[in-house]
Amino acid sequence: MEQAILLIQCPDQKGIIAKFSNFVFEREANIISSYQHSTDPDGGRFFMRMKFVFDNERYPEASLESDIEELASTLDAVWQIHYESKVMRMAIAVSRFDHCLADLLYRVRSGELRVEVPLVVSNHEDARELVEGHGIAFHYLPVSKETKPEQEKRFFELIRDSSDFLVLARYMQVLSEDFLTGYGKDIINIHHSFLPSFMGANPYRQAYDRGVKIIGATAHFATSTLDQGPIIDQEVGRVTHKDKVESLKAKGRDLEKLALANAIRMYLEHRVIRYENKTIILG
Repeated sequence: MEQAILLIQCPDQKGIIAKFSNFVFEREANIISSYQHSTDPDGGRFFMRMKFVFDNERYPEASLESDIEELASTLDAVWQIHYESKVMRMAIAVSRFDHCLADLLYRVRSGELRVEVPLVVSNHEDARELVEGHGIAFHYLPVSKETKPEQEKRFFELIRDSSDFLVLARYMQVLSEDFLTGYGKDIINIHHSFLPSFMGANPYRQAYDRGVKIIGATAHFATSTLDQGPIIDQEVGRVTHKDKVESLKAKGRDLEKLALANAIRMYLEHRVIRYENKTIILG
């Protein structure tokens, strides 16, 4: 037996849940959970996450997916299916600040995040001991204005076939549109502010200068538009007039770790559906 998670989005219409439920029933499978959302019951967009168990000997994955595509085409639906037996591979990129990286590696080692980490890429040497101590390959790709195109190409070649998605765990280099398009898989970034406030560089200095009472961290999908991709998770914390830039950074590091870990957990559980410049989190 195999567990599968089916993610669907399509124009809202009558009978969607019934059709997919009947689809599962006809294949002698059992629905474990089902969550759905509509942006507007009258002409909106419909989203569903359905988890079910099926006999993959009687209904092989290729046959199942072909049948799903046939049904989905009648509903003008976009869909994905994920299998419990398949563990995803998460590549990580980091610069000097390694708090998010250290937190993720601990969560992976403890079993909290069910994912493989084939490699870590960095433009600094600082995290080598940490990474190799976890038995993970560390690749040092120093970046300057002159070497950036060549190093980005090497970065791309390292992760292209060895990963299912990429996490930018405080990787302080802007990836080119060619890299994003060529990789063609999801990239999750952690930004150290409560987006859309304080985009770009030095957000804690921006927050301090503005005198905010709340700071935050945002985990989002990376796109070609800097710090404006669909948001997956955000965390916030209170600050006061007594805080300086350094204390904002210290408080912010905890928020960054939590927001990124939460986003990756939801992503690994296949609870995240992208729609326009937003995310729908189901389950």
